[in-house]
Amino acid sequence: MFLDTLPASISPVAELVERYPMKTLNMMAHIRYATQGAVSLENVHPYQREMWGINWCFTHNGDVPKFSNFDSCQNPLLGLTGSIENCTYHPVGDTDSEAVFCAILNALKAEFHTLPTLPLLYQTLQRLCAEIVSGEESQSIVNFLLGCGQYTLFAYSWPGARPGSSVWNGLYYTIRKPPFSTAKLADIDYSVDFSKLTNENDRVAVIATKPLTVDEHWKEFKRGQLLMFDNGLPYSELYDCDEVEQQGRGLCSRVIQKAPQQALKCPNYDTPTMLRHLVDDFVDSTSFSYPPKETKTDDKFWANNGADLGCGTGRSGLAFRSFVQNMTGVDLSSEMIDKARARGCYDQLVVGNVDCIQHEAQQRGSLFDIVIACDVLVYIDDLKPVFQSVRSSLVSKHGLFVFSAEFIEDDEVTDNTDNNQQPSPPFVLQSCARFAHKRNYIETLVTDFGFEIKSIRGSKLRKQGGKDVESVHALLQLVE
Repeated sequence: MFLDTLPASISPVAELVERYPMKTLNMMAHIRYATQGAVSLENVHPYQREMWGINWCFTHNGDVPKFSNFDSCQNPLLGLTGSIENCTYHPVGDTDSEAVFCAILNALKAEFHTLPTLPLLYQTLQRLCAEIVSGEESQSIVNFLLGCGQYTLFAYSWPGARPGSSVWNGLYYTIRKPPFSTAKLADIDYSVDFSKLTNENDRVAVIATKPLTVDEHWKEFKRGQLLMFDNGLPYSELYDCDEVEQQGRGLCSRVIQKAPQQALKCPNYDTPTMLRHLVDDFVDSTSFSYPPKETKTDDKFWANNGADLGCGTGRSGLAFRSFVQNMTGVDLSSEMIDKARARGCYDQLVVGNVDCIQHEAQQRGSLFDIVIACDVLVYIDDLKPVFQSVRSSLVSKHGLFVFSAEFIEDDEVTDNTDNNQQPSPPFVLQSCARFAHKRNYIETLVTDFGFEIKSIRGSKLRKQGGKDVESVHALLQLVE
C-alpha cells in the first residue's frame, strides 16, 4: 500500500507507483478531497485491516452523516455487532469513510464464526449497506470499493450531489477485453493503446466515480446496487457468486475454518434450478404432451424452442438445456454473452433487451414454446412491455412463461385513495436496487395477456422499510 498526503501531481510516492513495474489482480487508487477530517496520513485512503488472516482494503467517496461523529464511539453499530465492547476495529483517523469501514468489518466478524462463502458475504454486505443509508437516504452519498483477499472486489453505490454542488458523485464501470483498442482520457489529450499492453487472456474491470475515457462504454451503478467483481466481470446474483466460490476463487484463510462442506452449497442460491424444478413438476403432473408429438422434431426434448431473457452468464441456459432443443439467450451485456457462449448451452446468443425475442421469433419463422426470465423482472419497473413481448413470442397454444420476481403485498404499499392524489405505483424500488412488485399488479398482467397461473412458490426474502419482501417463482401458461 502506498499513501501520501501530498497532491498526486507533486507526490514522489505517485511517481514511484508510476515507475514501479508491479502487477496485481485488484488495485485501488484514491484522490482525496478531504471533505471530512484533516489532511493527514491517517486519513488517506485506501484503508487496510486484517480479518480472518485476510487483507481487507476500503476506499470511499461521499458523505455518510451517520458516521460523521468525531467520537467514533458515538457512531452506529451495524448488523449483529451489539455493543462497542464487541468491536475489534476502530478508526485511526477522523473520517466518516474509515468509520464505515470499521463498522462493516465489526459486523462481519460478529456475523460469521466460520469463513463465509461469497454468496453469504454478498448477501450480508447488501444488508449492511442498506443499514448504512437507512434513515439518511437523502443526505447520504456512499460509493465504496471493498477488496477482500486476492480475487474479490465489492463495489457499492448510493449516489448523490453535495448541497450547493452540481457535481454528481456515483460509480461507473467499464470492461476491457479482447480485442483491446485505444482509449482516450476524457480530461486531457492522452491515449493508451491497450492492445500493446495486454494479451488475449486478459479482461479488466475499471470502476471510477466518473467515466475516465471518451471512447469506451461506461455503465453507471444503479442507486443501492452492490456488485461483486471477479476476473474482470460483475456479478449481482447469489447463484453467480456461488459459482465463483465453487471455482475456488472464494475467501481463503489459514486461521479460520470454512463452513462444513454440506453448508457451502445452498439450494436457495440456485434460482435457475428452482425454476427448472417448477416446470418439471408441472409437466410431470399434466396428461398432455407439449409441444404436441406431431410438432416435435426430437423426442429427447420437451420443447422445440426456448428463449432465456437476461441470460447473464448462462446458468439458466444450463438448467433448461436438457429439454429444449433450440435455445436462444438474450442479454444487455456483451461481457455476459461472452461468458454464456463459453458454456456452449445456447444455439443463438443476442445482445439486446427483452424486445429482441419478438424480432428473433419473427426472423426464425417460429415462435417459442417456453420463455425463461430468471432474475430479470427485479430490474424492471413497468412489466407490461415484458409481458407484451413474451406473449407475442410464444406459441398460442400452451406456451409457457417461467420467471422469478419479488413481491410486496398490496397492503404493504400504501395506495392514495384521496381523489386529489395520484395512486402509488405498482412497484417499489428497494434499497438494494431491485424492484418489488405488487402481487395484484402481476395477477392483472397475467389475465390481461391471456395467461393462467399454473404454479407459484414463494418464501420470505428480506425486509424493505420494515416490511417483508417475498421471493417468488412462477409458471404461467397461455390459455387455449
